[in-house]
Amino acid sequence: MSTSFLPEPGSTAAMTAAELRAQIAARRMTAREVAEALLDRIAQVEPHIHAFAWHDPAGVLAQADALDAWQRAGRTLGPLHGVPVGLKDIIDVAGMPTAFGTSAVNARLPQVPSAIAEKLNAAGAIIMGKTVTTELAFMHPGPTRNPLDTGHTPGGSSSGSAAAVAAGMVPLAVGTQTGGSVIRPASYCGIIGYKPSFGRISRRGVQTQSPSLDTIGVFSRDIRDAALLVDTLSDTDRSDTALDPAVQPVLSLALVRLPGVAEDHYTRLRDSLSTLPKDQVQIAEVALPDLFSKVAGLRELINFVEMAHHYEWVMQDGRSGVSDTLREAIAKGQSAKAVHYAAALTEMSRARRRLADAFDGYDAILSTATAGLAPEGLESTGTAICNGIWTFTGAPSITLPMAATSRSRLRHGLQITCLEGHDAHALKVAQRLFRLMPNSAL
Repeated sequence: MSTSFLPEPGSTAAMTAAELRAQIAARRMTAREVAEALLDRIAQVEPHIHAFAWHDPAGVLAQADALDAWQRAGRTLGPLHGVPVGLKDIIDVAGMPTAFGTSAVNARLPQVPSAIAEKLNAAGAIIMGKTVTTELAFMHPGPTRNPLDTGHTPGGSSSGSAAAVAAGMVPLAVGTQTGGSVIRPASYCGIIGYKPSFGRISRRGVQTQSPSLDTIGVFSRDIRDAALLVDTLSDTDRSDTALDPAVQPVLSLALVRLPGVAEDHYTRLRDSLSTLPKDQVQIAEVALPDLFSKVAGLRELINFVEMAHHYEWVMQDGRSGVSDTLREAIAKGQSAKAVHYAAALTEMSRARRRLADAFDGYDAILSTATAGLAPEGLESTGTAICNGIWTFTGAPSITLPMAATSRSRLRHGLQITCLEGHDAHALKVAQRLFRLMPNSAL
């Protein structure tokens, strides 16, 4: 029987990262008390959700005790002091195994942390462990279940990161997106997913699949938490928002219907948006330029060619244990012509320019975050058709959870996209819409 595993309102497991950090800073809670509460939550729900590939409770408490000692010494607290964070199991943490979601190759024990782990440590975060990824961050599912309804997929490839946040095991988690691996699982699990502009967060120490597309993203239950985590992890100073024009009193938004989206799914979103106050939001249905009808195939070509190159070691070392899904994708990449790959890269640059032209004058682009609700069963992680287009253009995207339907605990997601580099603007629009939406879920 399918069951829902969401945190109890008012519990430590339901608190946002900002709330936890404020409680610790005010000495109303210690980092150890937060860690113990969430370890209890993991012990309670992890046997049902399977969000973690690896975690060590003793190591978590040691991190918490060190942070409490730091605070008692009167030292300055980092922006994530005492806040637990989960990391997708393709991101290296010194002393924690990286297993890549596969038994085809041996897990490694990194001695050098990723840039992400370094920044989290410097910010005072507690790294709670490694969250489940699909096989080598591609499409073959892992064991993770959807906390909204365990009979349905949580999406992928950052399945464990999304599920851990949705189930209240951590308030924040980090994942990656090469097609739709942040936005899709966030939408399926009913939480917030934020894929920043391409290159905003360093990928050093993260398994490479497709360097032209791989993007670090984050999961949370609060938009401000997502913004805080991305700012903490970013390589550049984003306090200068010159690239991000101010949000006007009346939002001007372009609603697009993406290829492959079910009619009822798109209609539900359009009907929900129609209830927004007209004196604050103006929405126009806009068609995507013709170029974007080819994006799915172009993105896949780039992904497969680069994956064939960067995963060659897997095919040599662990071929017998590799899924047919991954093997077939790599074979397609190996057989692709160089001229077609080069042309796809050229079209990617062109698409980024066309996006700016087509949506000039709009504050953001709205679309469904997924083609439908989370599919039943665990055999598939769903399709990235609604997300790959924005990964291809390098644009920042955020998904907001909509309320459950009357027939299901599952939720739809509203995807908000802005032009590449305009991350702060995307966050402002998302925050504004979330306050206005009558059926938002969190």
